[in-house]
Amino acid sequence: MTAHLHLRQDQVYPFDARGIAKRFRHAAIFGALDALNSGERMRFVNDHDPLPLLDQLRARYGDAVAIQYLQRNPGEIVIDFVRT
Repeated sequence: MTAHLHLRQDQVYPFDARGIAKRFRHAAIFGALDALNSGERMRFVNDHDPLPLLDQLRARYGDAVAIQYLQRNPGEIVIDFVRT
Protein backbone atom coordinates (compact mmCIF):
# COMPACT_ATOMS: atom_id res chain seq x y z
CA MET A 1 0.00 0.00 0.00
CA THR A 2 1.33 3.43 -0.95
CA ALA A 3 0.78 6.38 1.37
CA HIS A 4 -0.07 9.81 0.01
CA LEU A 5 2.78 12.12 0.95
CA HIS A 6 1.25 15.58 0.37
CA LEU A 7 4.37 16.77 -1.42
CA ARG A 8 2.78 19.72 -3.26
CA GLN A 9 1.11 22.56 -1.39
CA ASP A 10 -0.81 23.60 -4.52
CA GLN A 11 -2.50 20.20 -4.87
CA VAL A 12 -6.25 20.25 -5.59
CA TYR A 13 -8.29 17.34 -4.25
CA PRO A 14 -11.70 16.73 -5.86
CA PHE A 15 -14.69 16.05 -3.62
CA ASP A 16 -18.00 15.37 -5.38
CA ALA A 17 -20.67 15.42 -2.69
CA ARG A 18 -23.36 14.33 -5.13
CA GLY A 19 -22.22 10.71 -4.83
CA ILE A 20 -22.29 10.60 -1.03
CA ALA A 21 -25.43 9.74 0.93
CA LYS A 22 -26.87 12.91 2.46
CA ARG A 23 -26.65 11.62 6.03
CA PHE A 24 -22.86 11.11 5.65
CA ARG A 25 -21.96 14.25 3.66
CA HIS A 26 -21.06 16.70 6.41
CA ALA A 27 -18.96 14.17 8.33
CA ALA A 28 -17.13 13.24 5.12
CA ILE A 29 -16.50 16.89 4.27
CA PHE A 30 -15.18 17.68 7.75
CA GLY A 31 -12.91 14.63 7.60
CA ALA A 32 -11.55 15.65 4.22
CA LEU A 33 -10.89 19.22 5.37
CA ASP A 34 -9.19 17.98 8.53
CA ALA A 35 -6.81 15.95 6.33
CA LEU A 36 -5.68 18.95 4.26
CA ASN A 37 -2.33 20.55 4.90
CA SER A 38 -1.79 24.30 4.73
CA GLY A 39 -2.01 25.53 1.13
CA GLU A 40 -3.93 22.51 -0.15
CA ARG A 41 -7.43 22.84 -1.53
CA MET A 42 -10.45 20.63 -1.85
CA ARG A 43 -12.58 21.27 -4.94
CA PHE A 44 -16.12 20.63 -3.75
CA VAL A 45 -18.95 19.90 -6.22
CA ASN A 46 -22.60 19.78 -5.18
CA ASP A 47 -26.05 19.96 -6.75
CA HIS A 48 -27.16 22.87 -4.53
CA ASP A 49 -25.60 25.82 -2.74
CA PRO A 50 -24.64 24.42 0.70
CA LEU A 51 -25.28 27.55 2.77
CA PRO A 52 -25.92 25.72 6.10
CA LEU A 53 -22.70 23.74 5.56
CA LEU A 54 -20.74 26.94 4.90
CA ASP A 55 -22.03 28.38 8.18
CA GLN A 56 -20.87 25.21 9.98
CA LEU A 57 -17.45 25.42 8.30
CA ARG A 58 -17.00 29.05 9.32
CA ALA A 59 -17.95 28.20 12.92
CA ARG A 60 -15.65 25.16 13.04
CA TYR A 61 -12.60 26.42 11.12
CA GLY A 62 -12.83 30.21 11.18
CA ASP A 63 -10.03 31.66 9.06
CA ALA A 64 -8.24 28.29 8.80
CA VAL A 65 -10.29 27.41 5.71
CA ALA A 66 -10.97 29.90 2.92
CA ILE A 67 -14.13 29.47 0.84
CA GLN A 68 -13.92 30.39 -2.86
CA TYR A 69 -16.84 29.91 -5.24
CA LEU A 70 -15.73 28.87 -8.73
CA GLN A 71 -19.16 28.13 -10.19
CA ARG A 72 -22.62 28.95 -8.90
CA ASN A 73 -25.01 27.57 -11.52
CA PRO A 74 -28.35 25.94 -10.68
CA GLY A 75 -27.68 22.22 -10.22
CA GLU A 76 -23.90 22.57 -10.17
CA ILE A 77 -22.03 24.42 -7.47
CA VAL A 78 -18.21 24.31 -7.38
CA ILE A 79 -16.36 25.67 -4.36
CA ASP A 80 -12.69 25.51 -3.43
CA PHE A 81 -12.00 25.08 0.27
CA VAL A 82 -8.40 26.17 0.89
CA ARG A 83 -6.57 25.25 4.07
CA THR A 84 -4.68 28.35 5.23
